[in-house]
Amino acid sequence: MTTQEQREQDRQSEGQGAGRGQEQALDVFAQLCPSRAMFAELADKWSLLILMCLAELGAQRFSGLQRAVDGVSRKMLTQSLRTLERDGLVRRTVHPQTPPRVVYDLLSPGRELAALVTPIGRWTELNTERMLAAREEFDALHAGAAEE
Repeated sequence: MTTQEQREQDRQSEGQGAGRGQEQALDVFAQLCPSRAMFAELADKWSLLILMCLAELGAQRFSGLQRAVDGVSRKMLTQSLRTLERDGLVRRTVHPQTPPRVVYDLLSPGRELAALVTPIGRWTELNTERMLAAREEFDALHAGAAEE
């Protein structure tokens, strides 16, 4: 059985559907599937870092997030937060005071996703040195091949 067939069989046994009355299951590997676009959106450079940050630090103001996610520009943080809010992962709360205080925190699906992604972030921290060494070894072995 191919991987594609196994995924389809797994989906059928779990009773997953695309919702909206459709029988077709979502498939993140299918080019035109909406889940593929959602996956790509979540896997951008900043979204997962923002989710991990909010999970670790709790509700944050914009400036706190920008300090915590080192290197993110105001523009990219704004865009990423809007997308995460639109996708139902982050809540933006405006507190009526002068000046208005805006706070971002995770909604339940955002907490679920952060709980899945945080171990990958930790794994990356623990294994970066090993991967960098592997890169150096690979590059050294293939340096001659690039010149040919």
